[in-house]
Amino acid sequence: MKIRQMTSLVLCSGLFLLTMTARAQETESYLQAKPEDMRWFRDAKFGLFIHWGPVSLKGTEIGWSRGGERRGIKGVGPVPVEEYDNLYKKFNPVKFDAKEWVQIAKDAGMKYLVFTAKHHDGFSMFDTKLSEYKITNSPFQRDVVAELAKACHEGGLKLGFYYSPVDWYHPDYRTENHKRYIEFLHGQIRELCTNYGQVDILWFDGLGGTAEDWDSNNLFKMIRELQPHIIINDRAGLPGDFATPEQTIGTFQTERPWESCITIGTQWAWKPADEIKSVSECIHTLVRCVGGDGNLLLNVGPMPDGRIEPRQAARLQKIGEFLNQCGESIYGTRGGPFPPDSWGAGTHKEKNIYVHVLNWDSDKLILPPIKKRIVRNSILNGGVCFVKQTAEGIEISTREANKKKIDTVIVLELDGPVTDAMK
Repeated sequence: MKIRQMTSLVLCSGLFLLTMTARAQETESYLQAKPEDMRWFRDAKFGLFIHWGPVSLKGTEIGWSRGGERRGIKGVGPVPVEEYDNLYKKFNPVKFDAKEWVQIAKDAGMKYLVFTAKHHDGFSMFDTKLSEYKITNSPFQRDVVAELAKACHEGGLKLGFYYSPVDWYHPDYRTENHKRYIEFLHGQIRELCTNYGQVDILWFDGLGGTAEDWDSNNLFKMIRELQPHIIINDRAGLPGDFATPEQTIGTFQTERPWESCITIGTQWAWKPADEIKSVSECIHTLVRCVGGDGNLLLNVGPMPDGRIEPRQAARLQKIGEFLNQCGESIYGTRGGPFPPDSWGAGTHKEKNIYVHVLNWDSDKLILPPIKKRIVRNSILNGGVCFVKQTAEGIEISTREANKKKIDTVIVLELDGPVTDAMK
Protein backbone atom coordinates (compact mmCIF):
# COMPACT_ATOMS: atom_id res chain seq x y z
CA MET A 1 0.00 0.00 0.00
CA LYS A 2 2.79 2.43 0.91
CA ILE A 3 4.65 1.60 -2.32
CA ARG A 4 1.53 2.44 -4.33
CA GLN A 5 1.16 5.74 -2.45
CA MET A 6 4.83 6.61 -3.05
CA THR A 7 4.53 5.73 -6.75
CA SER A 8 1.40 7.84 -7.04
CA LEU A 9 3.14 10.72 -5.27
CA VAL A 10 6.14 10.52 -7.61
CA LEU A 11 3.87 10.43 -10.66
CA CYS A 12 1.87 13.42 -9.40
CA SER A 13 5.04 15.36 -8.66
CA GLY A 14 6.41 14.60 -12.11
CA LEU A 15 3.14 15.64 -13.73
CA PHE A 16 3.15 18.85 -11.69
CA LEU A 17 6.71 19.68 -12.81
CA LEU A 18 5.87 18.97 -16.45
CA THR A 19 2.78 21.17 -16.19
CA MET A 20 4.74 24.01 -14.60
CA THR A 21 7.48 23.71 -17.23
CA ALA A 22 4.91 23.75 -20.02
CA ARG A 23 3.28 26.83 -18.52
CA ALA A 24 6.65 28.58 -18.21
CA GLN A 25 7.45 27.76 -21.84
CA GLU A 26 4.01 29.02 -22.90
CA THR A 27 4.59 32.28 -21.00
CA GLU A 28 8.00 32.72 -22.59
CA SER A 29 6.64 31.98 -26.05
CA TYR A 30 4.26 34.93 -26.09
CA LEU A 31 6.47 37.39 -24.25
CA GLN A 32 9.27 37.15 -26.79
CA ALA A 33 9.54 36.58 -30.53
CA LYS A 34 11.40 33.59 -31.88
CA PRO A 35 14.97 34.26 -33.08
CA GLU A 36 14.00 33.39 -36.65
CA ASP A 37 11.26 36.04 -36.54
CA MET A 38 13.82 38.67 -35.48
CA ARG A 39 16.22 37.86 -38.31
CA TRP A 40 14.62 40.05 -40.98
CA PHE A 41 14.59 42.99 -38.59
CA ARG A 42 18.27 42.66 -37.74
CA ASP A 43 19.10 42.42 -41.44
CA ALA A 44 16.82 45.28 -42.58
CA LYS A 45 18.63 48.08 -40.71
CA PHE A 46 16.50 50.94 -42.05
CA GLY A 47 12.80 51.76 -41.77
CA LEU A 48 10.37 54.64 -42.27
CA PHE A 49 8.42 56.04 -39.32
CA ILE A 50 5.33 58.10 -40.20
CA HIS A 51 3.51 60.38 -37.74
CA TRP A 52 0.34 61.76 -39.31
CA GLY A 53 -3.15 62.85 -38.39
CA PRO A 54 -5.56 65.80 -38.45
CA VAL A 55 -3.04 67.80 -36.39
CA SER A 56 -1.10 68.39 -39.62
CA LEU A 57 -3.70 71.07 -40.34
CA LYS A 58 -2.14 73.09 -37.51
CA GLY A 59 1.49 72.18 -38.21
CA THR A 60 2.01 71.50 -34.50
CA GLU A 61 3.23 68.37 -32.73
CA ILE A 62 0.99 65.33 -32.79
CA GLY A 63 -0.66 64.62 -29.43
CA TRP A 64 1.56 66.93 -27.42
CA SER A 65 0.08 70.14 -28.83
CA ARG A 66 -3.41 69.16 -27.64
CA GLY A 67 -4.63 71.41 -24.85
CA GLY A 68 -6.64 70.16 -21.92
CA GLU A 69 -6.06 67.45 -19.36
CA ARG A 70 -3.29 64.92 -19.78
CA ARG A 71 -4.20 62.17 -17.39
CA GLY A 72 -1.04 60.58 -16.05
CA ILE A 73 1.39 63.31 -17.11
CA LYS A 74 1.75 67.06 -16.53
CA GLY A 75 1.56 69.72 -19.21
CA VAL A 76 -0.89 71.46 -21.51
CA GLY A 77 -0.51 71.90 -25.27
CA PRO A 78 -0.97 75.19 -27.18
CA VAL A 79 -3.99 74.11 -29.28
CA PRO A 80 -7.25 74.37 -27.28
CA VAL A 81 -8.74 70.95 -26.71
CA GLU A 82 -12.05 71.89 -28.36
CA GLU A 83 -10.18 72.93 -31.51
CA TYR A 84 -7.76 70.01 -31.51
CA ASP A 85 -10.43 67.36 -31.02
CA ASN A 86 -12.49 68.74 -33.91
CA LEU A 87 -9.68 69.09 -36.47
CA TYR A 88 -10.72 65.79 -38.05
CA LYS A 89 -13.96 67.42 -39.25
CA LYS A 90 -11.80 69.50 -41.64
CA PHE A 91 -9.24 66.80 -42.47
CA ASN A 92 -9.44 65.83 -46.15
CA PRO A 93 -5.99 64.74 -47.45
CA VAL A 94 -7.06 64.18 -51.04
CA LYS A 95 -3.48 63.77 -52.31
CA PHE A 96 -2.74 60.81 -50.04
CA ASP A 97 -1.42 57.93 -52.11
CA ALA A 98 -0.32 54.88 -50.15
CA LYS A 99 1.55 53.41 -53.12
CA GLU A 100 3.53 56.63 -53.49
CA TRP A 101 4.52 56.54 -49.80
CA VAL A 102 5.67 52.94 -50.15
CA GLN A 103 7.65 53.76 -53.29
CA ILE A 104 9.35 56.70 -51.54
CA ALA A 105 10.35 54.35 -48.71
CA LYS A 106 11.66 51.71 -51.12
CA ASP A 107 13.57 54.29 -53.15
CA ALA A 108 15.20 55.39 -49.89
CA GLY A 109 16.42 51.84 -49.30
CA MET A 110 14.04 51.30 -46.41
CA LYS A 111 12.85 47.77 -45.72
CA TYR A 112 9.92 48.41 -43.40
CA LEU A 113 7.37 51.06 -42.47
CA VAL A 114 5.76 51.92 -39.13
CA PHE A 115 2.63 54.10 -39.19
CA THR A 116 0.78 55.88 -36.36
CA ALA A 117 -2.53 54.02 -36.15
CA LYS A 118 -3.35 55.96 -32.95
CA HIS A 119 -1.32 58.54 -31.04
CA HIS A 120 -1.77 59.95 -27.51
CA ASP A 121 -4.54 62.23 -28.83
CA GLY A 122 -6.79 59.18 -29.25
CA PHE A 123 -7.61 59.70 -32.93
CA SER A 124 -7.76 56.45 -34.91
CA MET A 125 -6.35 56.53 -38.44
CA PHE A 126 -8.19 53.28 -39.17
CA ASP A 127 -11.83 52.24 -39.39
CA THR A 128 -12.21 51.05 -35.83
CA LYS A 129 -15.61 49.81 -34.75
CA LEU A 130 -14.92 50.87 -31.16
CA SER A 131 -14.85 54.67 -31.56
CA GLU A 132 -16.45 57.38 -33.65
CA TYR A 133 -13.27 59.49 -33.34
CA LYS A 134 -11.68 58.10 -36.49
CA ILE A 135 -10.50 58.84 -40.01
CA THR A 136 -13.56 57.32 -41.70
CA ASN A 137 -15.72 59.94 -40.00
CA SER A 138 -13.63 62.74 -41.48
CA PRO A 139 -14.43 64.34 -44.89
CA PHE A 140 -11.77 61.97 -46.28
CA GLN A 141 -13.77 58.91 -45.12
CA ARG A 142 -11.13 56.41 -46.26
CA ASP A 143 -9.30 53.90 -44.05
CA VAL A 144 -5.69 55.09 -44.29
CA VAL A 145 -4.32 52.04 -42.48
CA ALA A 146 -6.10 49.66 -44.87
CA GLU A 147 -4.68 51.41 -47.93
CA LEU A 148 -1.20 51.57 -46.48
CA ALA A 149 -1.26 47.93 -45.42
CA LYS A 150 -2.32 46.89 -48.93
CA ALA A 151 0.43 49.00 -50.51
CA CYS A 152 3.08 47.56 -48.18
CA HIS A 153 2.01 43.99 -48.84
CA GLU A 154 1.97 44.53 -52.60
CA GLY A 155 5.25 46.46 -52.54
CA GLY A 156 7.17 43.96 -50.42
CA LEU A 157 7.67 46.34 -47.49
CA LYS A 158 7.36 45.00 -43.96
CA LEU A 159 4.44 46.61 -42.11
CA GLY A 160 4.32 48.01 -38.60
CA PHE A 161 1.70 49.85 -36.57
CA TYR A 162 2.51 52.47 -33.94
CA TYR A 163 -0.16 52.45 -31.25
CA SER A 164 -0.23 54.57 -28.13
CA PRO A 165 -1.82 52.90 -25.09
CA VAL A 166 -1.98 56.45 -23.72
CA ASP A 167 -5.25 58.14 -24.71
CA TRP A 168 -6.09 61.64 -23.50
CA TYR A 169 -9.36 61.64 -25.47
CA HIS A 170 -10.98 58.47 -24.14
CA PRO A 171 -13.27 59.21 -21.16
CA ASP A 172 -12.27 56.08 -19.22
CA TYR A 173 -8.48 56.42 -19.56
CA ARG A 174 -6.82 56.60 -16.11
CA THR A 175 -10.12 57.04 -14.28
CA GLU A 176 -12.01 54.72 -11.96
CA ASN A 177 -13.19 53.06 -15.18
CA HIS A 178 -9.68 52.36 -16.50
CA LYS A 179 -10.47 48.63 -16.75
CA ARG A 180 -13.08 49.55 -19.31
CA TYR A 181 -10.43 51.49 -21.20
CA ILE A 182 -8.16 48.42 -21.21
CA GLU A 183 -10.98 46.50 -22.92
CA PHE A 184 -11.10 49.25 -25.55
CA LEU A 185 -7.30 49.18 -25.99
CA HIS A 186 -7.22 45.39 -26.38
CA GLY A 187 -10.18 45.58 -28.74
CA GLN A 188 -8.44 48.06 -31.03
CA ILE A 189 -5.26 45.99 -31.08
CA ARG A 190 -7.37 42.96 -31.98
CA GLU A 191 -8.78 44.94 -34.92
CA LEU A 192 -5.30 45.95 -36.10
CA CYS A 193 -4.07 42.37 -35.84
CA THR A 194 -7.13 40.92 -37.56
CA ASN A 195 -8.31 43.28 -40.30
CA TYR A 196 -5.13 44.25 -42.18
CA GLY A 197 -3.35 41.06 -43.18
CA GLN A 198 0.14 40.27 -41.96
CA VAL A 199 1.51 42.74 -39.43
CA ASP A 200 5.25 42.55 -38.80
CA ILE A 201 5.73 45.08 -35.98
CA LEU A 202 3.64 46.49 -33.15
CA TRP A 203 5.27 49.66 -31.89
CA PHE A 204 3.78 50.76 -28.56
CA ASP A 205 4.44 54.13 -26.93
CA GLY A 206 3.25 53.87 -23.36
CA LEU A 207 5.01 56.88 -21.80
CA GLY A 208 6.47 54.82 -18.98
CA GLY A 209 3.27 52.93 -18.18
CA THR A 210 3.56 49.56 -16.47
CA ALA A 211 2.49 46.18 -17.75
CA GLU A 212 -0.39 46.37 -15.29
CA ASP A 213 -1.56 49.69 -16.76
CA TRP A 214 -2.22 48.00 -20.12
CA ASP A 215 -2.66 44.37 -18.97
CA SER A 216 0.28 43.73 -21.26
CA ASN A 217 0.75 40.05 -20.49
CA ASN A 218 -2.69 39.23 -21.83
CA LEU A 219 -2.26 41.82 -24.58
CA PHE A 220 0.98 40.18 -25.80
CA LYS A 221 -0.60 36.75 -25.64
CA MET A 222 -3.50 37.86 -27.83
CA ILE A 223 -1.16 39.58 -30.30
CA ARG A 224 1.05 36.49 -30.70
CA GLU A 225 -2.01 34.29 -31.24
CA LEU A 226 -3.32 36.58 -33.97
CA GLN A 227 0.06 37.40 -35.56
CA PRO A 228 2.47 34.54 -34.66
CA HIS A 229 5.50 36.07 -36.42
CA ILE A 230 5.13 39.64 -35.19
CA ILE A 231 7.79 41.51 -33.22
CA ILE A 232 6.92 43.98 -30.43
CA ASN A 233 8.90 46.86 -28.99
CA ASP A 234 9.69 47.69 -25.37
CA ARG A 235 7.16 50.42 -24.54
CA ALA A 236 4.21 48.53 -23.10
CA GLY A 237 5.72 47.82 -19.70
CA LEU A 238 7.44 44.64 -20.89
CA PRO A 239 10.92 44.17 -22.42
CA GLY A 240 9.44 43.06 -25.75
CA ASP A 241 11.75 42.11 -28.60
CA PHE A 242 13.81 45.26 -29.15
CA ALA A 243 14.79 48.51 -27.46
CA THR A 244 13.86 51.94 -28.82
CA PRO A 245 16.19 54.83 -27.97
CA GLU A 246 14.45 58.04 -29.07
CA GLN A 247 16.04 61.01 -30.85
CA THR A 248 19.47 59.61 -30.08
CA ILE A 249 21.77 56.96 -31.51
CA GLY A 250 21.80 53.87 -29.32
CA THR A 251 24.96 52.68 -27.65
CA PHE A 252 26.97 49.77 -29.07
CA GLN A 253 25.09 46.63 -28.08
CA THR A 254 25.12 43.24 -29.77
CA GLU A 255 23.14 41.11 -27.32
CA ARG A 256 19.73 42.78 -27.63
CA PRO A 257 18.25 44.19 -30.84
CA TRP A 258 17.60 47.93 -30.84
CA GLU A 259 16.29 50.66 -33.11
CA SER A 260 16.80 54.41 -32.82
CA CYS A 261 13.72 56.42 -33.79
CA ILE A 262 14.78 59.85 -35.01
CA THR A 263 12.95 62.66 -36.81
CA ILE A 264 14.09 64.00 -40.16
CA GLY A 265 13.05 67.46 -38.91
CA THR A 266 12.54 68.97 -35.46
CA GLN A 267 9.18 67.40 -34.60
CA TRP A 268 7.35 64.16 -35.32
CA ALA A 269 4.35 65.62 -37.15
CA TRP A 270 4.61 67.96 -40.13
CA LYS A 271 5.79 71.48 -39.39
CA PRO A 272 5.76 74.24 -42.03
CA ALA A 273 9.27 75.41 -43.00
CA ASP A 274 10.77 72.92 -40.57
CA GLU A 275 14.54 72.64 -40.35
CA ILE A 276 15.37 69.21 -41.75
CA LYS A 277 18.56 67.22 -41.39
CA SER A 278 21.15 67.31 -44.15
CA VAL A 279 21.83 64.32 -46.38
CA SER A 280 25.18 63.88 -44.65
CA GLU A 281 23.62 63.90 -41.16
CA CYS A 282 20.97 61.38 -42.19
CA ILE A 283 23.53 58.97 -43.67
CA HIS A 284 25.95 59.39 -40.76
CA THR A 285 23.10 58.65 -38.34
CA LEU A 286 22.23 55.47 -40.25
CA VAL A 287 25.87 54.33 -40.34
CA ARG A 288 26.38 54.96 -36.63
CA CYS A 289 23.19 53.06 -35.77
CA VAL A 290 24.19 50.08 -37.89
CA GLY A 291 27.77 50.27 -36.60
CA GLY A 292 26.34 50.05 -33.09
CA ASP A 293 24.47 46.89 -34.15
CA GLY A 294 21.11 48.64 -34.29
CA ASN A 295 18.54 49.91 -36.78
CA LEU A 296 17.39 53.40 -37.74
CA LEU A 297 13.68 54.25 -37.94
CA LEU A 298 13.71 57.66 -39.63
CA ASN A 299 10.53 59.69 -39.23
CA VAL A 300 8.67 61.92 -41.67
CA GLY A 301 5.46 63.87 -41.09
CA PRO A 302 3.21 64.08 -44.16
CA MET A 303 1.48 67.34 -45.04
CA PRO A 304 -2.26 68.09 -44.58
CA ASP A 305 -2.98 67.19 -48.22
CA GLY A 306 -1.50 63.69 -47.77
CA ARG A 307 1.83 64.13 -49.53
CA ILE A 308 5.24 63.54 -47.97
CA GLU A 309 6.83 66.98 -48.20
CA PRO A 310 9.05 67.20 -51.31
CA ARG A 311 12.07 68.36 -49.26
CA GLN A 312 11.77 65.31 -47.02
CA ALA A 313 11.21 62.99 -49.98
CA ALA A 314 14.33 64.42 -51.62
CA ARG A 315 16.40 63.66 -48.50
CA LEU A 316 15.16 60.09 -48.53
CA GLN A 317 16.00 59.76 -52.21
CA LYS A 318 19.61 60.80 -51.53
CA ILE A 319 19.93 58.20 -48.78
CA GLY A 320 18.65 55.65 -51.27
CA GLU A 321 21.34 56.67 -53.75
CA PHE A 322 23.98 56.06 -51.08
CA LEU A 323 22.51 52.66 -50.25
CA ASN A 324 22.37 51.69 -53.92
CA GLN A 325 26.15 52.10 -53.95
CA CYS A 326 27.08 50.97 -50.43
CA GLY A 327 24.19 48.75 -49.35
CA GLU A 328 26.38 45.65 -48.98
CA SER A 329 28.11 47.42 -46.06
CA ILE A 330 24.75 48.04 -44.33
CA TYR A 331 22.13 45.37 -45.05
CA GLY A 332 22.59 42.02 -43.37
CA THR A 333 25.63 43.20 -41.43
CA ARG A 334 26.31 43.33 -37.71
CA GLY A 335 27.96 46.09 -35.75
CA GLY A 336 31.68 46.10 -35.02
CA PRO A 337 34.31 44.93 -34.56
CA PHE A 338 35.11 48.66 -34.34
CA PRO A 339 32.34 50.45 -32.39
CA PRO A 340 31.22 53.92 -33.50
CA ASP A 341 33.76 56.62 -32.72
CA SER A 342 34.61 60.14 -33.88
CA TRP A 343 36.03 58.79 -37.14
CA GLY A 344 32.99 56.65 -38.01
CA ALA A 345 32.01 53.01 -37.39
CA GLY A 346 32.62 49.45 -38.45
CA THR A 347 30.18 46.84 -39.73
CA HIS A 348 30.87 43.27 -40.72
CA LYS A 349 29.49 40.31 -42.65
CA GLU A 350 31.09 36.89 -43.08
CA LYS A 351 34.82 37.54 -43.79
CA ASN A 352 34.48 41.25 -44.54
CA ILE A 353 34.86 44.25 -42.26
CA TYR A 354 33.42 47.49 -43.63
CA VAL A 355 35.18 50.49 -42.16
CA HIS A 356 32.93 53.53 -42.61
CA VAL A 357 35.22 56.55 -42.37
CA LEU A 358 32.92 59.52 -41.87
CA ASN A 359 35.63 61.90 -40.66
CA TRP A 360 39.32 61.73 -41.50
CA ASP A 361 40.71 63.26 -38.31
CA SER A 362 44.23 62.83 -39.71
CA ASP A 363 45.99 61.36 -42.73
CA LYS A 364 45.91 57.92 -41.16
CA LEU A 365 43.20 56.00 -39.35
CA ILE A 366 44.52 53.81 -36.53
CA LEU A 367 42.29 50.92 -35.41
CA PRO A 368 42.75 48.31 -32.67
CA PRO A 369 44.27 44.91 -33.51
CA ILE A 370 42.10 41.95 -34.51
CA LYS A 371 42.71 38.21 -34.25
CA LYS A 372 42.51 37.44 -37.96
CA ARG A 373 44.81 38.38 -40.83
CA ILE A 374 43.73 40.90 -43.47
CA VAL A 375 44.26 39.25 -46.87
CA ARG A 376 42.75 41.91 -49.14
CA ASN A 377 41.56 45.49 -48.94
CA SER A 378 39.74 47.92 -51.18
CA ILE A 379 37.54 51.01 -51.21
CA LEU A 380 33.94 50.18 -51.99
CA ASN A 381 33.00 51.54 -55.43
CA GLY A 382 36.54 52.27 -56.48
CA GLY A 383 39.80 53.65 -55.17
CA VAL A 384 43.00 52.33 -53.63
CA CYS A 385 43.80 52.36 -49.94
CA PHE A 386 46.88 51.41 -47.97
CA VAL A 387 46.54 49.07 -45.01
CA LYS A 388 49.26 48.04 -42.59
CA GLN A 389 48.44 45.38 -39.99
CA THR A 390 50.64 44.70 -36.95
CA ALA A 391 50.19 43.19 -33.53
CA GLU A 392 49.63 46.73 -32.21
CA GLY A 393 46.80 47.65 -34.59
CA ILE A 394 45.68 48.48 -38.12
CA GLU A 395 46.79 51.58 -40.00
CA ILE A 396 44.67 52.77 -42.95
CA SER A 397 45.33 55.63 -45.34
CA THR A 398 44.39 56.71 -48.85
CA ARG A 399 44.94 59.56 -51.24
CA GLU A 400 42.76 62.64 -50.84
CA ALA A 401 41.12 61.97 -54.21
CA ASN A 402 39.83 58.61 -52.94
CA LYS A 403 38.08 60.05 -49.89
CA LYS A 404 34.32 60.20 -50.35
CA LYS A 405 32.43 63.31 -49.34
CA ILE A 406 30.04 61.57 -46.94
CA ASP A 407 31.37 58.06 -46.23
CA THR A 408 34.55 56.33 -47.40
CA VAL A 409 33.79 52.61 -47.05
CA ILE A 410 36.97 50.55 -46.79
CA VAL A 411 36.59 46.79 -47.14
CA LEU A 412 38.97 44.56 -45.18
CA GLU A 413 38.74 40.90 -46.15
CA LEU A 414 40.02 38.51 -43.47
CA ASP A 415 41.34 34.96 -43.67
CA GLY A 416 38.38 33.75 -41.64
CA PRO A 417 35.00 34.86 -40.25
CA VAL A 418 34.97 38.27 -38.59
CA THR A 419 33.16 36.78 -35.61
CA ASP A 420 36.26 34.68 -34.87
CA ALA A 421 38.36 37.84 -34.92
CA MET A 422 36.10 39.37 -32.26
CA LYS A 423 36.35 36.52 -29.73
